[in-house]
Amino acid sequence: MGPLLPIRLEAVGSLLPPDTLLLHESASIEGFLEALDGRPPDWPVVYGHGHHDPSQGERLFELNRERDAKRAGKVALSRSVAFLWDGELSAFDAEAGGFRVALGPLFTQTRWGMVRFKYEDLPSTLIAVPSPEQRSHLLALLQQGSRVTIDVVMAGVLVPDESIVYDFSHDQDGMGLVMPVVRVERLLYLYPHIR
Repeated sequence: MGPLLPIRLEAVGSLLPPDTLLLHESASIEGFLEALDGRPPDWPVVYGHGHHDPSQGERLFELNRERDAKRAGKVALSRSVAFLWDGELSAFDAEAGGFRVALGPLFTQTRWGMVRFKYEDLPSTLIAVPSPEQRSHLLALLQQGSRVTIDVVMAGVLVPDESIVYDFSHDQDGMGLVMPVVRVERLLYLYPHIR
């Protein structure tokens, strides 16, 4: 549970721990991945003959283990990072005084492939608590059937033993998928959002 903050994404840096990297654009994500792993995988080699290639799983496993070992001890591995997921307000929880939040991942196209941040261990129920002025406005929107979206900023550090997972997209053949896994220490709910 946390406040629904009426601030723009660009102003969120002042609310995060000092030196936190905000990883919400391809350039910042690519710079972070370079600090950790140097260069993107050779996706065509790892992909081989596609999802039905019996040795593709072995190549992915080897890629992940090799990169895990090489990034051990790097400073970027313990750096505080923040990433963005889409949120949508749903039912109002009168007891908590806020709206339940449904989450959806964001995918960012980079030269490393598609990047999708993953989180570790969030509470099962997320609640964004608005100011009294926001509450009446948001309740009216929801009663009209409007969809109310917010930005959910998650901040924390990479999970040491499984900090980045390399895989392939299930939606596009051969598209590399990079999934940094973050142990979330702080959540921020932003509305209205501007990207």
